[in-house]
Amino acid sequence: MNTVLSFARTVFVPVRHVSISHQLAPKSRTMATTNMPRDPNTLSNYNNWRTMNTIADFIIDFKKQRLTGFVDLQLESITDKESEEIILDTSFLDITAIEVNGTKTSDWTVKDRFEPYGSPLSIKVPALAKGQYYYLRIVVSTTAKCTALQWFTPAQTSNKKYPYMFSQCQAIHNRSIFPCQDTPDVKSTYDFRIRSPLPVVASGLPTGASSFEHGKDGESGTLLYTFRQELAMPSYLFAIASGDIATASIGPRSLVSTGPEELSDAKWELEADTEKFIEVAEKLIFPYQWTQYNVLVLPPSFPYGGMENPIFTFATPTIISGDRENVDVIAHELSHSWSGNLVSNASWEHFWLNEGWTTYLERRIQAVVHGEPQRDFSAIIGWKALEDSVNNFGHDHEFTKLVIDLKGKDPDDAFSSIPYEKGFHFLYYLEKLVGKETWDKFIPHYFTTWLKKSLDSYDFKATLLDFFKSDKEASKKLESVDWDMWFYKPGLPPKPKFDTSMVDKCYDLAKNWESKNFTPSPTDISGWTANQIVVFLEAVQRFKTPLTATQSQAMGKAYSLGTSRNVELSFRYFGIGLAAKDETVYQPTAELLGKVGRMKFVRPLYRKLNKVDRKLALETFEKNKDFYHPICRDMVDKDLKEG
Repeated sequence: MNTVLSFARTVFVPVRHVSISHQLAPKSRTMATTNMPRDPNTLSNYNNWRTMNTIADFIIDFKKQRLTGFVDLQLESITDKESEEIILDTSFLDITAIEVNGTKTSDWTVKDRFEPYGSPLSIKVPALAKGQYYYLRIVVSTTAKCTALQWFTPAQTSNKKYPYMFSQCQAIHNRSIFPCQDTPDVKSTYDFRIRSPLPVVASGLPTGASSFEHGKDGESGTLLYTFRQELAMPSYLFAIASGDIATASIGPRSLVSTGPEELSDAKWELEADTEKFIEVAEKLIFPYQWTQYNVLVLPPSFPYGGMENPIFTFATPTIISGDRENVDVIAHELSHSWSGNLVSNASWEHFWLNEGWTTYLERRIQAVVHGEPQRDFSAIIGWKALEDSVNNFGHDHEFTKLVIDLKGKDPDDAFSSIPYEKGFHFLYYLEKLVGKETWDKFIPHYFTTWLKKSLDSYDFKATLLDFFKSDKEASKKLESVDWDMWFYKPGLPPKPKFDTSMVDKCYDLAKNWESKNFTPSPTDISGWTANQIVVFLEAVQRFKTPLTATQSQAMGKAYSLGTSRNVELSFRYFGIGLAAKDETVYQPTAELLGKVGRMKFVRPLYRKLNKVDRKLALETFEKNKDFYHPICRDMVDKDLKEG
């Protein structure tokens, strides 16, 4: 599946055991230097030039729903006079001028669009010796087709007073904000200079608000909000948000920001556990590097549970459920502060290195905070999500592998729980294989070795084997690892034997529901955590024969599931009701789809609603499509067309 692009760039060739530069490798490993890019989802020639610092200077224009300004890029030549062209990723941008080292140039071209990767920006420059720099200034505005930004009118916000905007750049959407090397294989430091009439947060440490300017023609005045990110990060972690944002402390180094009306609930939900999570992670790996760990609770259309933007995790409001049952999302996003943000997958083909590691660390945190059985309890819930994803793609699908082929493909199409859960199970298997105490010595070594770098699965394998080569017992055990099976076999991985002590009563109750004569009572789930109810509902979802509509209605009434504030519960209950063709849940499902934009909930519910009432599914999507983030909207649109 080699792809040739006529942009004076290298042919995409699968490279499995070679990394792109010896500069990116740990000192303990000898690696060949090659000009071959290992990320197939960028059009940039980052194998010739490397972004070192990025300055994003933008005005947020809520009225026209766009960013206008410029980006400054410091680019280092990483070859010795081999390239006379800088190629950057762009997508649906309006570029009006470019300067090279302070001098305006006209020797640039935006080439034809190449789906799904956008339009490469080509800038002709004299070749430079290795280690020398060019400084580019690109004057640019976003457009209505920008896939990274979502805009809300005041009417779409909770208090309906002010507009709101936020970015979501993972996986390859930063190129629709400004030209860049949009690959996780390149890391840059960042300066943010964002002018807005409303408060701004960003994935950098705030350095102040200044330079007030009066508005014109009755418009609000603006402040310049500035931030600095001194730890180099990939482009997908560039993040900004602006709106009616209020802030409160949730720990000695943590804040929560959200709408003023939601602040007290968010503070209560997060303040009990955030610092605990950080301290546990620090003991497992090494001290937190990003100074502050803050959480921005976004409007309900945010498509993910959380996005691990440094300094400020962007989080779904569905974690604010009034019971502190969903705050483990924060344990996950916090874990990204090491896995993904400090140590990054080199391309989205190796996404499990970000998400598998993060899910593993999240569950190690849970084990310390909530008790060791909680880890397997969480893994049991995760196994159900893994089964659902594998069944959705098909057991032989490319995207059910741990290491996938994304050449010519959109990484968003591959997004699922598979890199999270299959990646977790690979690491969990390795821990069990060598022993937890032995494995725990490898964890800080791995994150120290690849600190501020990017790697692929083959780098991971080499680092693991190299670390344990002096431990004869561990090395002997690792000889039994079937690497090809774990990396390339589609479908489910081997299922481990879980500790079921926290789920046995959940399964027992589910078994009762196999009888149509079972009479439920609220006391069935008295004293249960929300996650235990989740396990019960997922066990019911696995029934070969769905419940009857009468059973579905009885379940909802007895356990108050249809009215629960916890979307993790109502989502699963509605799924059971839709499978039962219980018409009393059809409209509540449509109503939930108008309130929540998290893809974890939205996509499965649309698929299930589409099967039983396609007309209502299509009407619901048409009514709410502008409420959804562009990423979510596009994925649901594809799902409904395929359905």
